[in-house]
Amino acid sequence: MALDQETSREFARVLSEALPYIQRFRGKTVVIKYGGNAMTEDHLKRGFARDVVLLKLVGINPVVVHGGGPQIGALLEKIGKESEFIGGMRVTDHETMDVVEMVLGGLVNKEIVNLIHSHGGNAVGLTGKDGQLIQANKLEMKKGEEHGSEIIDLGHVGEVSAINTAVVEMLDSGDFIPVIAPIGVGEDGASYNINADLVAGKMAQALGAEKLILLTNTPGLLDKDGELLTGLDSKQVASLIADGTIYGGMLPKISTALEAVEEGVASSHIIDGRVEHAVMLEIFSDRGIGTLIQ
Repeated sequence: MALDQETSREFARVLSEALPYIQRFRGKTVVIKYGGNAMTEDHLKRGFARDVVLLKLVGINPVVVHGGGPQIGALLEKIGKESEFIGGMRVTDHETMDVVEMVLGGLVNKEIVNLIHSHGGNAVGLTGKDGQLIQANKLEMKKGEEHGSEIIDLGHVGEVSAINTAVVEMLDSGDFIPVIAPIGVGEDGASYNINADLVAGKMAQALGAEKLILLTNTPGLLDKDGELLTGLDSKQVASLIADGTIYGGMLPKISTALEAVEEGVASSHIIDGRVEHAVMLEIFSDRGIGTLIQ
């Protein structure tokens, strides 16, 4: 069926708008943290897979770092083990770590790989243990000031100590899309559960990425009137933290995004994963759909 004149003009406008971005970002790396609704709703999953495959086809190198907290929680509940959180971190004993590895490194990772394959891409699933990709230390969380320097033991919860980019760079140089589960390995060979946003930020820094994109379940960073904020720099972010605009669960995301640009990533984006084709809209359109930090 032939396109009508109005549809044809809109189609041509979209392609024309995307062209300079395709030219600008060809050969660059984009690290995407994939999670939230975008990871659980079928139409959003399909849109994400198409976006990632398109990026690779036009010469951009997407690197996907995924979460899976709800899936971990569901399996723990199924086996009768209660989830415990302290400061937003899941307390991860040996048994819970086994479940984390099974869910993140197995079920969720392979589902994303298969999803990308089903839309014409070539994906390779990894955990941070493969090729010692994500080297980790045990995370030490201190209690409040009233408790002095006492440490809360979160078990196998870690923080990134180093990224070995060799495996990812090898995949990027071929026709492959790396899909990474945020499981790190310690010097003693122990496994660590690491926050996916933090892993994505460190991965973007290590790879010298053009962009870090964090998919969330909000439109981005909102001001006190509920309006979207974008085009922020470090001074503006510091001011928004000081006046209480940035708080709670958004704080670690903003901190990760800001640290990435301060360490050489050209720009960070916090975007709404509930919008279909959110990644493509943010990268290839003039307006974007989320909060840009540069």
